[in-house]
Amino acid sequence: MLNSGHGMTEGERSAFRARLKHLFADWKARPFTPEENLFPSELLKSLRQIGALDALLLVEEGGLGLASPRDGGRLLSLLLRRTGYLSLSLGRCLEGHVNVVRLVALYGTPEQRHSLTTTLKNGVLAGIWVTDGEPPVRLRKDGETYRLSGIKGFASGVSEVGLALITATTEQEESVMLLVPTTDPARRRPGPGKLTGMQASGTGAYDFSGLKVSAQDILGSAGDYLRQPEFSAGAWRGSAVALGAVDRLVDLLREELLARKRADNPHQLCRIGEAMILQKTASLWVEQAAQAACDCPDMSPEEVTATVNLARLAVERAALELITLVQRGLGLSAFVKGRAVEQVMRDLATYLRQPAPDEALTEGAGWFVRHDWPEDGL
Repeated sequence: MLNSGHGMTEGERSAFRARLKHLFADWKARPFTPEENLFPSELLKSLRQIGALDALLLVEEGGLGLASPRDGGRLLSLLLRRTGYLSLSLGRCLEGHVNVVRLVALYGTPEQRHSLTTTLKNGVLAGIWVTDGEPPVRLRKDGETYRLSGIKGFASGVSEVGLALITATTEQEESVMLLVPTTDPARRRPGPGKLTGMQASGTGAYDFSGLKVSAQDILGSAGDYLRQPEFSAGAWRGSAVALGAVDRLVDLLREELLARKRADNPHQLCRIGEAMILQKTASLWVEQAAQAACDCPDMSPEEVTATVNLARLAVERAALELITLVQRGLGLSAFVKGRAVEQVMRDLATYLRQPAPDEALTEGAGWFVRHDWPEDGL
């Protein structure tokens, strides 16, 4: 039963963790299916059945508040990590769904928060689409309402998402967020081309031209989407999803070497040891970033942003090094399409291509070159 009080009890936390553990064990034991173009609808259905999507909602709206955690983000991190292990494509879409809930909780009116809750409890998957296509999305006053024009590209789950949080440029050249239904198949467009990986996420484009919206669909104030620390701090969730794929690659490496009776080879043991070091390094960085973003009110926005930025790059580096280790350890068999290890590596390499990595690194370094690292326990 979802909490409707003022916080998540330990019993509710434990019950949800147990349901997630059972789901993970069930799906992990299922055979690998190589049809990578299919959206993971059954896994999404299973997450809904254990209450994972409802748990993201605010406590006052009948959820467990996982999208606005005060426990260092540990339970949300576990949900994202386990989802990333089972399907990076669904992990991307789930993280976008979390982002929408989070932004509405931060910048929405009580009416908008309640409206979102009602929509999501009806089973709608939310998405966050902010990358413009050609032409870019613009918002114009049209009598008592507003009219949209333009296209959003790189829209993850375009055929599955029923409500999108998008950005649009106003007549005053300001950027605003809007919540817009995205259920019209006629507005769906092909994506930028066939991606190397992450094909199951169903990335496409959506044409908003001519769509009318009201003032109640505008979320927050101009510029809120880029407001720090939330804009950068939320990147920890993407790192948690990537960490799940790191977990899976380590498992696949061990399993294949055991099956080949090569796991006791000293060179392979070195690779396994190095892989586990990379896995734990990434895990510690995600934990640090989640705690900074979710549970450290004494940290300045600049310190939170810097910590998460460095964590994001550390996880990326660990994942890329792991991919190389797996390729060397398994040889050409790691490049055979239709095998789990090949697909997971390709999905992960694609997933890691997040925007502005150099900027994230230099911004993080720019803060810590003049400030000490947070004390243990933050």
